[in-house]
Amino acid sequence: MMLSALESEFENHCRTFLEAQGAADVAHDVSHIYRVVKVAQQLALDEGADMSVVMPAAWLHDCVSLPKNHPDRHLASTLAADKAIGFLHSIKYPADYFPAIHHAIRAHSFSANVPLESLEAKIVQDADRLDALGAIGIARCMQVSGTLNRALYSLDDPFCEDREPDDAQYSIDHFYNKLFRIADSLNTVSAQAEGKRRESVMRAFLAQLALEI
Repeated sequence: MMLSALESEFENHCRTFLEAQGAADVAHDVSHIYRVVKVAQQLALDEGADMSVVMPAAWLHDCVSLPKNHPDRHLASTLAADKAIGFLHSIKYPADYFPAIHHAIRAHSFSANVPLESLEAKIVQDADRLDALGAIGIARCMQVSGTLNRALYSLDDPFCEDREPDDAQYSIDHFYNKLFRIADSLNTVSAQAEGKRRESVMRAFLAQLALEI
């Protein structure tokens, strides 16, 4: 899709702003933002959502991002929403969109547990959650696991066949504790189809891992 001059200028503003914020961890860096923006744009086209809400919310959804083990993690999306609106005001983005953008950012987070009130909020949440699945989801899980010093798998029961998953201890357990629940939690038809495709990639990875260990 060709960007208009205004859209290109807006994206440049967002890139500059985000690069100045830094990232909470390697799995929530600028490349994560770019992927979420790309997927959110496609979902918005598929589902007929308002791009004027979806795109700013996708670009800015992690402008405040706290580490997974931070005690205030559940507040991160609200802090991000507040900061995003301040930034959008500074670049004179149309204020009529601010309430919807704020809600979409605040509601995207797992830990915030905010009810979704718009199609645009559903799409931003879906785009963010899809980035936890598939090949990129595997890579991001391992990045975070390294930061948290998790072992890769339990020697006694690598694939949680006879025990409850413990993703505080083992990386592979996070697949069973959280990641394999994502596809069924997605809001839009378009995201659900992509979620199932990406989940199948992760299950194939575990099958190969089982052969190797």
